[in-house]
Amino acid sequence: MTEFLPLLHQLGEGDDRLLHVERIPARPGRTGSWPVWADADLVAGYRRMGVEAPWEHQVEAAESVWSGTHTVIATATGSGKSLAAWLPAISAVREGAEAAAGPGSGRIAGYARRPTTLYLSPTKALAADQLAGLERLLDAAALRGVRATTCDGDTPLAERDWARDHADIVLSNPDFLHFSMLPRHRRWQRLLRGLRFVVVDECHAYRGVLGAHVALVLRRLLRVAEHYGARPTVVLASATTGDPAATGARLIGVDPAEVHAVVEDTAPSGTRTIVLWQPGFTREGRQWPGEGVALPEEQTEIDAAGPRRSASSEASALVARLVRAGARTLAFVRSRYGAEAVAEQIQHQLAGTGLSDRVAAYRGGYLPEERRSLERALREGDLLALATTNALELGVDVSGLDAVVMTGWPGTRVSMWQQAGRSGRAGRDGLAVLVASEDPLDAYLVHHPEAVFGQAVEVTTFDPANPYVLAPHLCAAASEVPLTEADLARFGLTDDSLLQLLTAQEFLRRRPNGWFWNFARPEQPSSLTDLRGGHGQPVQVVEAGTGRVLGTVDGARADGTVHPGAVYVHQGRTFVVDSLADDVALVHAEPEVSYRTKARSATTVRIIEEQEHAGWPHPGGATVRWSRGAVEVTSQVTGFDRRRLPGLEIVGSYPLDLPERVLRTSAVWWSVSAEALAEVGVGADVLPGALHAAEHASIGLLPIVATCDRWDLGGLSTAVHQDTLVPTVFVHDAYPGGAGFAERGFRAAREWLEATLGAVAGCGCADGCPSCVQSPKCGNGNSPLDKAAAVRVLRFLVAACPE
Repeated sequence: MTEFLPLLHQLGEGDDRLLHVERIPARPGRTGSWPVWADADLVAGYRRMGVEAPWEHQVEAAESVWSGTHTVIATATGSGKSLAAWLPAISAVREGAEAAAGPGSGRIAGYARRPTTLYLSPTKALAADQLAGLERLLDAAALRGVRATTCDGDTPLAERDWARDHADIVLSNPDFLHFSMLPRHRRWQRLLRGLRFVVVDECHAYRGVLGAHVALVLRRLLRVAEHYGARPTVVLASATTGDPAATGARLIGVDPAEVHAVVEDTAPSGTRTIVLWQPGFTREGRQWPGEGVALPEEQTEIDAAGPRRSASSEASALVARLVRAGARTLAFVRSRYGAEAVAEQIQHQLAGTGLSDRVAAYRGGYLPEERRSLERALREGDLLALATTNALELGVDVSGLDAVVMTGWPGTRVSMWQQAGRSGRAGRDGLAVLVASEDPLDAYLVHHPEAVFGQAVEVTTFDPANPYVLAPHLCAAASEVPLTEADLARFGLTDDSLLQLLTAQEFLRRRPNGWFWNFARPEQPSSLTDLRGGHGQPVQVVEAGTGRVLGTVDGARADGTVHPGAVYVHQGRTFVVDSLADDVALVHAEPEVSYRTKARSATTVRIIEEQEHAGWPHPGGATVRWSRGAVEVTSQVTGFDRRRLPGLEIVGSYPLDLPERVLRTSAVWWSVSAEALAEVGVGADVLPGALHAAEHASIGLLPIVATCDRWDLGGLSTAVHQDTLVPTVFVHDAYPGGAGFAERGFRAAREWLEATLGAVAGCGCADGCPSCVQSPKCGNGNSPLDKAAAVRVLRFLVAACPE
């Protein structure tokens, strides 16, 4: 809130920490009238909950949905998007129930069965939160006959049976839809026959390969519903994002003209103040007086490593000051470890104030009941601050917050506005602080506010027509209901060549009336793809002495976080890992651990098969080899360091014998002799920085020619590669088997390279910035980077690349 802004001015005075203040003025709300079709009891329930009249954008969206028009509502966090879905959904159930009770009547508006609604969210937590809000609404309206429940992979079988047989509103997620509901759609035909609305919440979260998968799952859902005679209307809720109508249309496979976009936010908004902040100086510079023990955001961040404090140390101190001043605050942190460390640091700084026990961490990996308890405590004011990963960026209801502190750039403007929008909900003033991390990208942004506030939010990018993603969904669709030529357009196919290929590979069988799944195959069609990218089974963290499950860790991260000897922090309690085997990490409690651990790992890229290549003769006489093929990206945790608190000095290094983790995927790469690059001014001293910068820029510009997101890609640059024996830059798909992006880059070489050169050479910065060679996902902290040398490398490549 604005009353806390003087506190920030005071803290940053004379220290060049408060760099910019952006004020978004308050806005009054504009209300409309309740639609004439809205159920009277439901309207009375909303009024009992304090919603005397809906906002105009809620009315516009609800009217569009009720009329049967696919609708996307893309307004700010806390603008009441859920009312636009629940008002028509519950009114339809009530109208359907009354019609069914009347003499000789069993249909309403063309629906032969009691209308049903399927709600889909990116996370189970959000579905559970929506159910809690929905139940409060139904209680307020005294609508005991409207039946709602969640149904996901954790739901017991008896509750699934109840949902199939009785629920009017089922809240789930795309994963459950793909793996359970659609393959067993005959069991769900009661719900599907009456399906009137499909609600897709937080649809901006579906980008890149995940977005392509979810788009195809939704198209399969609509196809199966039509098989049972339903024609559901889709309601999509999104954060403020670029071109929401086109995004919604691409998700469900219709023309953008068939989607109505509601983008004008008419809910009231208090003054929102966003502050750009750089950390203060460390002990080597000027010390911020009165601070506590500094803990890192990531285990690699050490205050003594640079002239300024780590972002997490700075954010911890800011949150502690805000809490002392009475502000209810969220601290967004990039990693799960960082959330625990920041919470611990805030508690340390509040020791002796009586406030330390009102601060906690919130992250993925907690048990569901623990997350619900934390959310409730924050809502009710029992907690004053949470240090959280982006798990709370989505629409879980934690209204009434005064301030948000973002520990490092979230990666996109959409995420930044989502996180900032968590403060000042329900028309209150809000304060958000973006604290720059050590990453040069962050440093650039806080010194160039026009790059944060002067740009439009990103358009959500994904490509459902990508054959690498589409093929397994066609197999799944064929197993649900045989495919016919009439289905080609729904899946973005212009002909049946991909179906013919799947038939030749014996995944499908061609019959006169369509394509059928080959049931002679041993696998289930839904097992051919993983919506989340194949990150392995989650690892349970179990206390050895009691058998109590503390939480879970993603399978892909387990080796680096719960290896034997690792310190595992859970809500401020410390445990040491005894063993890691069979997807279980056994730990024992050690309350006074004086150190933290940091894993050491090695990553390599090995060329498995060069499937295509071209030789590009450069005018200077050298030849560039331009290649694509299959590669193995191998990562292995080889050991770990113990680092003493508080300074995190290394006090011991220990080897580990853990398996290699291998991602087999597709890549595009180029290689050329070091002598050829030296001739254009890229000598051995600048070569690593030049290649690294060129790699980052290439990854950032590949979406120009391939419909993807930079988070769908990975890369490696090296001055001498083990297979090519010369300087080489790889850009690879970050998904098992590849997703077609690298192949597209290989075929659009000149367009891609010219765009990359143009972005780097044409950028007005001196040494590199997020618009050219810095990356928000660099594992090496954007070091080394040499923009000028990268321009020379890219000009060399473009000069060699054929037209």
